[in-house]
Amino acid sequence: MPLQAIRSSPLWGLIRSFSWQELRQHPWRSAAAIAAVMLGVALAFSVHLINASALDEFAQAARSVSGQADLILRARQGRLDEQLYTQVALHDGSAEVAPLLEINTLLLRADLPPVALRVIAVDALRLGQLSPELLPLTDAGMDRMAGLQAGQVFLNASAQALVGETRHVRLKTPSGEADLQRAGRVMASGPPLAVMDIAAGQDLFDAVGQLSRLDVRLAPGVDRQRYLQSLSLPAQVLASEPEDAAQRVNQLSRAYRVNLTVLALVALFTGGFLVFSVLSLSVARRTRQFALLGVLGLRPQEGAQLVLAESLLLGLLGSALGLALGTGLAALALQLLGGDLGGGYFAGASPPLQWSPAAAALYGGLGVAAALLGGWWPARSAAALAPAQALKGLGQVSTGARRGGAGLGLMAMAGLLALLPPWQGIPLGAYFAVALLLLGGIVLLPELMGWTYAPLARRLERHVLPLLAVERARRVNGSAASAISGVVASLSLAVALTVMVSSFRGSVIEWLDQVLPAPLYLRANGGAQASDVATLSPAQVERIAALPHVAAVSGLRLRPLLLSSGQPNLTLIARSLDPQAGNLPLIGKALPVPAGQIGVYVSEAVLDLYPVQLGQSWDALATAFQAQPTSPVAPARFFVAGVWRDYARQFGSVVMGLSDYQTLSGDYLFNDLGLWLDAPEHEAEVVTALNAQAAGQFEISSSAEIRRNSLRIFDRSFAVTYWLQAVAIGIGLFGVAANFSAQVLARRKEFGLLAHLGLTRRQILTVVAGEGLVWTGIGALAGLLLGLAVSLLLVKVVNPQSFHWSMELHLPWARLIGLCAATVAAGTLTAWFSGRAAVGQDAVMAVREDW
Repeated sequence: MPLQAIRSSPLWGLIRSFSWQELRQHPWRSAAAIAAVMLGVALAFSVHLINASALDEFAQAARSVSGQADLILRARQGRLDEQLYTQVALHDGSAEVAPLLEINTLLLRADLPPVALRVIAVDALRLGQLSPELLPLTDAGMDRMAGLQAGQVFLNASAQALVGETRHVRLKTPSGEADLQRAGRVMASGPPLAVMDIAAGQDLFDAVGQLSRLDVRLAPGVDRQRYLQSLSLPAQVLASEPEDAAQRVNQLSRAYRVNLTVLALVALFTGGFLVFSVLSLSVARRTRQFALLGVLGLRPQEGAQLVLAESLLLGLLGSALGLALGTGLAALALQLLGGDLGGGYFAGASPPLQWSPAAAALYGGLGVAAALLGGWWPARSAAALAPAQALKGLGQVSTGARRGGAGLGLMAMAGLLALLPPWQGIPLGAYFAVALLLLGGIVLLPELMGWTYAPLARRLERHVLPLLAVERARRVNGSAASAISGVVASLSLAVALTVMVSSFRGSVIEWLDQVLPAPLYLRANGGAQASDVATLSPAQVERIAALPHVAAVSGLRLRPLLLSSGQPNLTLIARSLDPQAGNLPLIGKALPVPAGQIGVYVSEAVLDLYPVQLGQSWDALATAFQAQPTSPVAPARFFVAGVWRDYARQFGSVVMGLSDYQTLSGDYLFNDLGLWLDAPEHEAEVVTALNAQAAGQFEISSSAEIRRNSLRIFDRSFAVTYWLQAVAIGIGLFGVAANFSAQVLARRKEFGLLAHLGLTRRQILTVVAGEGLVWTGIGALAGLLLGLAVSLLLVKVVNPQSFHWSMELHLPWARLIGLCAATVAAGTLTAWFSGRAAVGQDAVMAVREDW
């Protein structure tokens, strides 16, 4: 319909007068609905903007480091032999080949904590056409050939911000510390990065004859597959494309981002119920007006369109304000907190805001859709009004059609969807199963009221006031179900999130108890952030083991493994191993290792992401350890002897015996040490001795301190979840208030009739409060049961499919009962306060139209 025709239609005039007058007369109710939609859109949109901005920053950094190469050659485990560079550079089809050495180290600053720094040593003469953003650019007054000289370093913008105006840069190296001169800059974006000459980097970081990767540009017309076949690379060398690096960055955080966005949409979901509550109240207040309009010729469908137009207006205003608020929240969060939302995937990044019109349209559209869905049922109620009955001031009597079969069907469909595998690592089937489960439970509410309150009504036959409250819930169960549907939805989601977080936290505590058997732990300063230089030598370990009161020492070595070009790195963990003794949290029992093979224990993520199963030999891991032709060590065969639970590494880890690893790799360094003492009271003395020997090189922590820090990080990761849960509950409770107001306002004549029959004002209020107790009581029961069912989906389906780990179900009954009790109390008080306004009129005046 043309816009001019719409503006000239009678319905448009009604919208401008009838609807707009209602919004102006009761602005706080409209503002509440607008605020609910606004908050839901703002939360979801801000989470999207923060995640998208951080992801774009990291992807751009990965592209700038990967450059314009056609192929990137890396070692699956360890580093490449420098001789491979000559082989690849002289091979037919190679147009340009650039060798690079990558080091994860620490930037040491006076009076400030060290910061993780990535060092890339390059051949500046080979780099220009492949990775121009890594090309050293000398500062004014510096030697133009500084990029080829030892002791010179070039920093990107992030690293420059850390060092300030100083010209000297101090780095941690395997042999101690090194002072370098800041000679210029590089254009690469992303986290702190330093570039230096490759020969100088090999000398500085004890990597002579070693490379991290080779960037290869092929000659025009050369086919990649044929090129790789003719190149005959060693089995331990993996060829990938530059796009794989950006894909790995995306996969690192995708599950966390998707789950956080879904949680943010919970507020929008409950906001739709608040729109429903506000419009239900509005329709109840204007029952006579709708009836009069019906008598004057307004068709039922036009009445429904009138209510939908109001919900559309609420949705448009809420969505517009939500997009503006979400943009502001995202900009503030990126400025103050960087791109990390608690998951640790984008820690240390401060990306600029990346605003997307398409995303704004999507989330704005979701807000409008939620408002329209919230207005759909009140629109049906307006269309179904009986004019004669409404003009007499009698409320609509609705017993509700029997929809038990539909509710059970929705729940059965939810069970089938929960069995579906994830789609590209996202548990879409489980998400839809949660939605159908909630919808099916709400559809079953009238039946649940009938099943629950029918026997209760028979027991209350001699108690008039409680009987009135229970009988109304039975007789108008459709209206009652509509009134409490919002609180059922919000409470069930709150229960599910509470159980999920409690289960995860309890499982993490049990896991920490198993993986931290030693009372004291020591790590080279920098830990995982500086994995290439933060190591302990065998000599250092021997000196630590010889300290007084140290009874035993157990070492741990962590190394990255790249087994697939499209997946993030696995973590190889070499440690003293006795799975039968319970020092590894295995799922099930360990299998006996066949003779001639090496037993390894993989995390759950490995089984999900790689083509390997328990009880099988793992050829890809053997390829990663395949010896060089000059090595006397025979090729190893690995047997997957067990699966263990690892909450620290989402994309998989492999545990193997320390002696096996040292034999195969020749690597005798350690990252962590566990220390057992001869007596607990000597812990302070041992820590003092370690600090005296460490000279700032070690981080010393007790197992209790590591547990506290781990749980603090866990709670920080779920802080957003707690806040979103509180928002959902608050919106749901406000919906209860609005719904009860709508119900009692539509029943003023009924209360007047009760007063004529002899009930006092207090008794009528008791009936209304009893109805609130009865309605929210069944709502709390339904919310609890639905929440427990949803929590099973979250714990047993969503988490394993999203993060590739399982957990045990922990039910915090005290918190759950507290949630339900608070909901029932709030509903009862709300009904009582709402009833005060309705029964405050004189009984005669309330029924004067019936004379």
